[in-house]
Amino acid sequence: MVLSSSIGLALLVIIFFALSLNPLEARGTFSRLAGKPPQRTAAGGICASSVHIYGYKCEEHYVVTQDGYILNMQRIPQGRAGAGDGVKRQPVLIQHGILVDGMSWLLNPADQNLPLILADQGFDVWMGNTRGTRFSRRHKNLSPNQRAFWNWTWDELVTFDLPAMFDYIHRLTGQKIHYLGHSLGTLIGFASFSEKGLVDKLRSVAMLSPIAYLSHMTTVLGDIAAKTFLAEATAILGWAEFNPKSGLVGELIKAICHEAGIDCYDLLSVITGKNCCLNASTIDIFLANEPQSTSTKNMIHLAQTVRDKQLRKYNYGSSIHNMKHYGQATPPAYNISAIPHDLPLFFSYGGLDYLADVTDVEYLLDQFKFHDIDKMNVQFVKHYAHADFIMGVTAKDVVYNQVVTFFKRQA
Repeated sequence: MVLSSSIGLALLVIIFFALSLNPLEARGTFSRLAGKPPQRTAAGGICASSVHIYGYKCEEHYVVTQDGYILNMQRIPQGRAGAGDGVKRQPVLIQHGILVDGMSWLLNPADQNLPLILADQGFDVWMGNTRGTRFSRRHKNLSPNQRAFWNWTWDELVTFDLPAMFDYIHRLTGQKIHYLGHSLGTLIGFASFSEKGLVDKLRSVAMLSPIAYLSHMTTVLGDIAAKTFLAEATAILGWAEFNPKSGLVGELIKAICHEAGIDCYDLLSVITGKNCCLNASTIDIFLANEPQSTSTKNMIHLAQTVRDKQLRKYNYGSSIHNMKHYGQATPPAYNISAIPHDLPLFFSYGGLDYLADVTDVEYLLDQFKFHDIDKMNVQFVKHYAHADFIMGVTAKDVVYNQVVTFFKRQA
């Protein structure tokens, strides 16, 4: 099968949307569904649209990275009932996946949304929004209309975005931080913590649908994208901002399904696995707010992660260019096993997840075979797929209560 570069590009959109809960339908639209009433949007900011409306305090914060990006963050400093007994609350940083922003944690009713649950349980909750997303599209010297603004991959999220968020939270609270990621948010966490730069500010880590190795994705779309996207990388790099709302992607999804011979009537299940517990009413809210832009270079790096079956820094395509950037012919690998053995870790993964496939997650867990056994907590949810972990109606009882218990043990 020969696919054009544009089809390869759209395939990658589909796959990595799934890393961030894309509830697409077969027609491939990214706009609000026709005939539906207007949905809640974050036009006035995430706090105003999705936190204040439930009676919680929420603050909008901005942090500047060392390479000049101005990142938006939300802080929910206390639960709906108030400040309680005045005890200093432990901070938690929650990190979203690719092509969405912090609002992806707030799609369900208040009692099902993880940030609000954590706030009610006594934590000082922070939500990050990585560069390129709608409220993090500013830079000290660059504009999103300039190619240079989009010259980054998830390596820069590891090197600049997470450290900026951690430093800001630590400076304001004076406390070590609990970190929680979903999907790509887990990948950048693993990579960052393996380099140990943030470990002195970490209290514990919780990873939902952990993504680091993608060799056993059980969706055929993943295999096709990994094989076709990189071959066209040079041409695609002319498109610096990767904006799924540009109009091209929706039209191409039908062609992709046809070319690949896949029944994409239920595209979410085709990509993520059969999610057991999604609330259909959240889909319109998602489509009214997401997806968000990222850089095309970032999408290529993700494709390299699939194709090369290793967790490495961005491959510039030749030994000469890699030597220029890294001083070696091949990109350096991230050594997950270098994460300190006494760092408290919580993993939760699903038996029906096509992306965080059980085989890949078990290989990931094997990287922690020398970890202190009393610091490792692993939860396997047999009937969960990828999206259930972030917007499943049962996630509070199945997963979130376990996360709360884990965090409280690290006090």
